Amino acid sequence: MNTITELFYSSVAHFGNNPLIWEKVDGEYTATTYSEASVLMEHLAGGLVSIGLKPDDKVVLYSEGRTWWLLSELAVIACGAISVPVSTRIEEAEEMLFRMKHSESNYIIISARFIEFVRRIKADFGQKQKVIILDLPNPVSVDLQKDEYLLSELVAAGTEREAATKAELKKIASSVSPDDVVNICYTSGTTADPKGILLTHKNYLTNVNQSEAMFDVTPDFITLLMLPWDHSFGHTVGLYTLILKGASMAAVDGGKSPMEALRNAPINIKEIRPYFLLSVPALAKNFKANIEKGISDKGKVAAVLFSFFLNISIRYHADGYNKGRGLKILLKPLVWLGDKLLFSKVRMAFGGRLRYFVGGGALLDADIQRFFNAIGVPMYQGYGLSEASPVISSNSPHVFKIGSSGKPVPMMEIFIADENGKPLPVGQSGEIVIKGGNVMKGYWKNDQATQDTIVDGWLHTGDLGYLDTDGFLFVKGRYKSLLIANDGEKYSPELLEEAMISHSPIISQIYLHNNQNPFTTALVFINSEKLRHKLAISVLSVANPEHRAGILDIVTKELYLLRTDPVLSKQYPARWLPSIFCILEEGFNEKNHLLNSTMKIVRPKIETAFSPLFEMMYGPEGKKKTEEYNIGMLEKTLK
Repeated sequence: MNTITELFYSSVAHFGNNPLIWEKVDGEYTATTYSEASVLMEHLAGGLVSIGLKPDDKVVLYSEGRTWWLLSELAVIACGAISVPVSTRIEEAEEMLFRMKHSESNYIIISARFIEFVRRIKADFGQKQKVIILDLPNPVSVDLQKDEYLLSELVAAGTEREAATKAELKKIASSVSPDDVVNICYTSGTTADPKGILLTHKNYLTNVNQSEAMFDVTPDFITLLMLPWDHSFGHTVGLYTLILKGASMAAVDGGKSPMEALRNAPINIKEIRPYFLLSVPALAKNFKANIEKGISDKGKVAAVLFSFFLNISIRYHADGYNKGRGLKILLKPLVWLGDKLLFSKVRMAFGGRLRYFVGGGALLDADIQRFFNAIGVPMYQGYGLSEASPVISSNSPHVFKIGSSGKPVPMMEIFIADENGKPLPVGQSGEIVIKGGNVMKGYWKNDQATQDTIVDGWLHTGDLGYLDTDGFLFVKGRYKSLLIANDGEKYSPELLEEAMISHSPIISQIYLHNNQNPFTTALVFINSEKLRHKLAISVLSVANPEHRAGILDIVTKELYLLRTDPVLSKQYPARWLPSIFCILEEGFNEKNHLLNSTMKIVRPKIETAFSPLFEMMYGPEGKKKTEEYNIGMLEKTLK
């Protein structure tokens, strides 16, 4: 197989009657089989050709995950055109316009809920794209304007010219090369403006085979895809790897809004009963919080029992690779009992068949990994970036070490480079550099960035990490995100930030800063609801001026937990923990452009937006001024 289209047709031939994708229709999940999907895809391809789609045309795909998202992309690729998937979290005209213009897209396929948004962009900025509105399986009522088409109309048109379409697709397929681009993926990035990443047939097929080698996926597997489908992680692991194996995926019931989709996800998990789930740290933390709340709601006895058996199971499972070794084997009967009494019931919230999570997107705190491993659904943390299609390494049922990002995928070279690009010995940290068929073709219309990133075929990831003696990759964060002390020593902040959030219920977000300063500072966004709960226990109120210093002291103690806790203080270097912090009125989110579409904080923009606060913290009487500022901010946020 040399192309995505060949991959799809091969699975249609081998697994024709298997469900490919499940979607809620009239309140019930309904499956589309591989054979049915093949017919529908070809009919849509014929309809797209009938309105002028040609090879190498660019097609923006702007929709929530659904059956026709997948079929639209497959149809576009079968026509020799290029899919430009865009996150539905992008809701500002300038951001959407950039992707439409920069990609040179001629067409845009959208959900009906985005029609007015896209019309406004076209009218205000003189855009000429033809618009296809997804009206299947649920019809929509819309008065079509010039260059607008309903999906159902295109499918009907394609049905009428079925024979001609088959001949055209066959001709296109004969001229397609593995090095032809299938996607332009735009990433907001955490340290730069968006770039268009060019991913080819070869890139995806290589990474699909690399990923499949790490996990034993069989045709009976099914997952619920809760992560964005536009990202290469969802593409490779959630879509094309499953297609390779004849397995199934399901779309979250999107409802009428993103919030409704969020509420539907836990219900859909129980309905689909997935074998595995893709996860990112934000999702993992929500799952953990919901489990703990469910246990707490059952009363004190249940909470005490859960805590007891959880700690026993964590000790037994250790760091994954050393599970049950030595005297830990004596804990096995208690682990079995805890699973029988509690953990098996917890897993029923995930449908009862969940074997594991596959984690990506950002660094995940090791204690969260230990939690899920202990309750019987390991979270196999991986590492990748879109420029690598994206999977570079992963833990798996075969190789698992908590705290690591697993072992590098097969069919790929990797080394750790020093500042001069030379290989470093095992155990030493440097830039992660890789080479293989999964390395992107380059950046769209950005030759300089391509030359800077890919040198002699080697992709310089810009990420800091090291390989241990067992061959596991440990990722420490972005090179450009490093904290730099006044003596030149450097440290990656991401693990510290993740640990501080994980160990404190009142810290929702935190950002660490040190740019050649004598100490580290922080920006903190507080979970007001959790803080109010703590204050109620302590009988403190922000309305009482005499209580405010005590409230700030509670926040300070939570923030300094990694420094003061006798166990945690041994795990994290005190030098890089914050000495002063500022409380924020608003957190980092996509609307203020401080969080990107994969839920990573955008560090350069934070540095710029909050430079006055950093200046205050490092300035004369910084501690006094910051305390006054924080007390004022607590008054605002706790009203």
